[in-house]
Amino acid sequence: MYLGGGTNLVDLMRLGVARPDRLVDVSRLPYDRIEETDGGLRVGGVVRNTDLALHPAVRARYPMLTRSVLAGASGQVRNMATVAGNLLQRTRCPYFQDVSKPCNKRDPGSGCPAIDGDHRNLAILGYSDQCVATHPSDLAVALTALEARVLVTGPGGDRTIPMPGLHRLPGDEPHRDTVLEPGDLITAVELPPPPAGASRFHKVRERASFAFALVSIAAVLDMAEDGTVRDCRIALGGVAHAPWRARRAEEALRGAPAREEEFVRAADAELDQARPLPHNGYKVPLARNLIVRTLLELVS
Repeated sequence: MYLGGGTNLVDLMRLGVARPDRLVDVSRLPYDRIEETDGGLRVGGVVRNTDLALHPAVRARYPMLTRSVLAGASGQVRNMATVAGNLLQRTRCPYFQDVSKPCNKRDPGSGCPAIDGDHRNLAILGYSDQCVATHPSDLAVALTALEARVLVTGPGGDRTIPMPGLHRLPGDEPHRDTVLEPGDLITAVELPPPPAGASRFHKVRERASFAFALVSIAAVLDMAEDGTVRDCRIALGGVAHAPWRARRAEEALRGAPAREEEFVRAADAELDQARPLPHNGYKVPLARNLIVRTLLELVS
C-alpha cells in the first residue's frame, strides 16, 4: 500500500483493519506542486491539504474547494494529509473499524450488521444489501461538483478518471471503494476552468469541528439575465458510498425560474430515490433543506 500523510491508513493499521505486507512511502515523489494549466490547475497527488486550501489561485478561483478542505479536519491533520489520500479515505462506519464485528467491506461475505444495527450516520442513496457505508471525504464532494479529473499511473499505464467516476457504489463488491486497480497511484487532480456562476460548500455535522458530514453539499448555480437557471451542478456528501451527483435535481432546475418553490421541487425529485433505513430517515429532510438553502444563497 502507498503511504502519503498516513492520517487514515495509520489509524486503520492501529485498529487492525489494514494489514499491508509492504508500505511504499510516496510522500517525496515529485507530485507536490500546484501548477497552472489551460485555464485550470493541476494539483499533485501528494500536495498537503493545507497547501491546497490556502493556495492563492485556489482561494481566488475555486473558493468552494478551499471551504471543503477547511471543513474536513483539524489543522494538524490537514498539514499532514495529502490530496490523493483524502480521496482514498475509507469509510468511518463503526462496523468496518471494529475487527470483532462482521463487515462485507472488510471481510467480503461476512455480512453487513449496520443494516439492522447502528446506521444513523450511514447511506440513504445508492446502497445495496451488502453495504450501507458512506464516503467521508469533503474534498471529493467539491471535486465532483467541479467535474475534476484524477490522473492515475499504474501497471496498466497512465489514465484519466473523471469525477464522479473514481468512487464506486457498493453493489455486490463493497470492498472496492474505487475503480483503481492494484498498484495504481493517483499522481494529480486536474481542475478545469472555474464554472460560470456562483458556488458554495456547506457541511452539516454533529459538532462544530473535526466531525464527518451528516450531509454536505457542493453547488454551482449559473443564472441567465431573465432570472432562470442556465446551468447548475449539485453534489452531496454523507448520503452514499460515493460523492453523490444530484443529476435529477440539476435536470429539474435547468431552464426553471430561480425561485424557492423550484428548488424544493428539484430537491424532492432527487430525494424521491432515497431509501432511508429506520434510524437515518432524518437525512432526507436535512438534505432537502440544505439543497434549498444553498441554492437560495447562490441566487442572492
